Amino acid sequence: MPCQRVLEGLPNMAEERLIRKYANRRLYDAHDSRHVTLDDLRKLIAGGQRIKASQEQFGTPVLSTQLLEAIIRFYGNPIQQMLTAYLEQSIGTLLRQQSVLQAEMAKALETPMAPLAEMARQNMEMWAKMQASMLSAFSPQNTADKGTEKSEKPEKPRPEPGRRRG
Repeated sequence: MPCQRVLEGLPNMAEERLIRKYANRRLYDAHDSRHVTLDDLRKLIAGGQRIKASQEQFGTPVLSTQLLEAIIRFYGNPIQQMLTAYLEQSIGTLLRQQSVLQAEMAKALETPMAPLAEMARQNMEMWAKMQASMLSAFSPQNTADKGTEKSEKPEKPRPEPGRRRG
């Protein structure tokens, strides 16, 4: 992780202080044997203390301990506004990219045969045009409309089949 390497380059702070989080959401400082608040933790971190949570309930955390400590240390610093704007823009960009990627993946998964279906549709369309073109070439109405080889005289009525001329 590149971010972790940068954070590790910070001056070495005091030893890590173990903080346990209980099911009732209370925080316990094992070093001082007392319950602490988030404000207490902020003051410890701002003072250079390193904090280690006893256990994550939901797997790997989104933000590493080192990154959280660095962010907390920016509180009250003149750079705080710039850091906030940067993080907001970064997360916004990440969310937009994730949304586009999810839409593309959903489209691909919904219709994995879409390219083949589109080719089949185009082939059917071309076949229908070819068929219409061939039929129109052999249609007697089209040749009469073009005035080819047919005279302007009306045709004589033909006798019905099975009847004699009389």
